Amino acid sequence: MTNQALPLDPLQDLPDQVADFSTDPGLIPLGRLAERLGIRILEAGPDRVVGTMPVDGNQQPYGLLHGGASAALAESLGSIGAALHAGPGRYAVGVDLNATHHRPAVSGHVTGVATAVFRGRTAATYEIAVTDDAGKRISSCRLTCMLRDA
Repeated sequence: MTNQALPLDPLQDLPDQVADFSTDPGLIPLGRLAERLGIRILEAGPDRVVGTMPVDGNQQPYGLLHGGASAALAESLGSIGAALHAGPGRYAVGVDLNATHHRPAVSGHVTGVATAVFRGRTAATYEIAVTDDAGKRISSCRLTCMLRDA
């Protein structure tokens, strides 16, 4: 199942837009950038979000996965978790993203796993580990989202 583009009202959260993505995370709307990067959601909940992205098409001029693509994957996954935590009538906005790149990826897919490290009323923070097909960590990221009422 591929992620479907759904029109989003920026002041609505994911639960208001998607009927039941708990049984099909492929229904979570990702936006045009994530679609262009080829990001696919495999699992989604407020505590943990898992997604993949191809290396092909997301490389910098030397043939390595672009660090900005890794950061976009991380922010996409963490933002989904934060929006799910925020709940109906609320939305999440990324306010801080940190990415440390450890090793290159040159082919295949990368997988990001966003794990909640703090879930409060007004903010949520996620650690995102991005690994290659061999399971080696290529990037460590941290995202903090502000949670707002719609």
